[in-house]
Amino acid sequence: MTMQSRRPRDRGPKGRALDDTALREVQDLLLGRERRRDLLIEFLHLIQDRYGCLSAQHLRALAEDMRLSQAEIYEVASFYDHFDIVKEGETPPAPLTIRVCDSISCMLAGAEDLLDGLNAQVDPTAIRVVRAPCMGRCASAPAARIGDREVDHATAEQLSEMARLGDTKVVVPDFTGLEAYRAAGGYQLLQKVRDGELTTGAIIAIMQGASLRGLGGAGFPAGKKWEFVRSYKGPRLMSINGDEGEPGTFKDRVYLERDPHRTLEGALIAAHAVEAGRIYFYMRDEYPAVLQILKSEIAALELAGIAAPGFIELRRGAGAYICGEESAMLESIEGKRGLPRHRPPYIAEVGLFGRPTLNHNVETLWWIRDIVEKGAEWFAGLGKHGHPGARSWSVSGRVKNPGVKLAPAGITVRELIEDYCDGMQDGHSFKAYLPGGASGGILPASMGDIPLDFGGELAKQSAFVGSHAVVVFSDQDSAKAATVNLLKFFRHESCGQCTPCREGTGKMVQLLETDGPLDETGLRDLEMVMRDSSICGLGQAAPNPVNHLLKHFREDI
Repeated sequence: MTMQSRRPRDRGPKGRALDDTALREVQDLLLGRERRRDLLIEFLHLIQDRYGCLSAQHLRALAEDMRLSQAEIYEVASFYDHFDIVKEGETPPAPLTIRVCDSISCMLAGAEDLLDGLNAQVDPTAIRVVRAPCMGRCASAPAARIGDREVDHATAEQLSEMARLGDTKVVVPDFTGLEAYRAAGGYQLLQKVRDGELTTGAIIAIMQGASLRGLGGAGFPAGKKWEFVRSYKGPRLMSINGDEGEPGTFKDRVYLERDPHRTLEGALIAAHAVEAGRIYFYMRDEYPAVLQILKSEIAALELAGIAAPGFIELRRGAGAYICGEESAMLESIEGKRGLPRHRPPYIAEVGLFGRPTLNHNVETLWWIRDIVEKGAEWFAGLGKHGHPGARSWSVSGRVKNPGVKLAPAGITVRELIEDYCDGMQDGHSFKAYLPGGASGGILPASMGDIPLDFGGELAKQSAFVGSHAVVVFSDQDSAKAATVNLLKFFRHESCGQCTPCREGTGKMVQLLETDGPLDETGLRDLEMVMRDSSICGLGQAAPNPVNHLLKHFREDI
């Protein structure tokens, strides 16, 4: 065979060709915006919002404009649920999307019937109906979102009529704006801090005396966190975790829709204390009204000179529960897939963009003003059963009056039900509860008098309060069905980075749904492997409901 015969034939240029029209469209959308790598997710949102999907041509054009590889663009876009990638030859999604929450509280309220009704009524070429994880509207389940319009107590008929009328725009509830907040004394505390009338040391002492803890799930003492971040050499940054994705949790949404400046003032005080050069506010995409409120009120702060332009940078999530884990959230802010980092180092030392980073959730910051103004003793004295402080409990499920309940730390679920929720729904008897959302486990009513707080007796039962999401079940509910719902959520939301979580959650669902007797040995083996070797809390906590199902609800197996 001659050398010439072995030459490969010229097959033309490799890879996806650049579409000039798509490039112009992308450049028009990004006009005037700095081409920073960390803004990739923001740019993907712009394309998705404008064109209803992410076409292969637009992704290719974005890669060209940002000087990134197409693989890098695609791996980020495909990680997040709210981005719809359309390859060559594929049909774009229908013009309108209806998302129906199928998480635990909505399941109890009839989400499956709602999905069935919608699929039977709508034209799939015009309306896409999809399942969605928790939308933070658990107190008014079943919840849905049609376009950008959030709908409480949704029915198939209601959503079909809204689609017919084009009633799909975001509705912003009444809230306390900057002018009203300042008229009630808002930002006076911040000014005292900036003027040196109140030192960082004094605030830290107050927070430690009040026993204020991180209320996003981990419960780490807030004042101690400030000390850790301040101990590392600057420049430093701050992040706010608004990715409230734990099923059953909605307290942060309620506070931001009612009184956003209380959290913003707490954030500015915290940023001043650790000398942060910028605040990144990461807010979940499932809260369109909150995103609009924050955008307008941050602009108002800048106009009033309370915050420098760009000091508070609002970042929009894209549908990934894992980004509630602090290091995964920082990865997302940096424009990457939300994969949890290995620790150590912790983000207090090496955080956002490699800098020491203070991270707080919304409610923790919401408390700062009241605690400093009223004193550590006031806040600590709000607790009961020996647990200091107050908590915002997201209560949903089979109670008469669900919602955010401002109640003592250490309260019992039975006290929450009777004293704050007007008891169980008519015809329902208290059977079980989630003390801390999907991750906190599921306990029987016989353990309804355990004080709810970090550690203590609750921890001895291998349960925890986490984000303080309490979901109440009745005698008409199956603990096994609830456990399957929770594990399907974890299976869907696993980031896939580590094998124990990625494979373990799916295998647990498979074993739970198998006909016949449960393979309890297999479930226990999976539980051990996931707890011992998962990278982050998702894989470590996912087996909690299964553990409690096998231990406390034998009659439901």
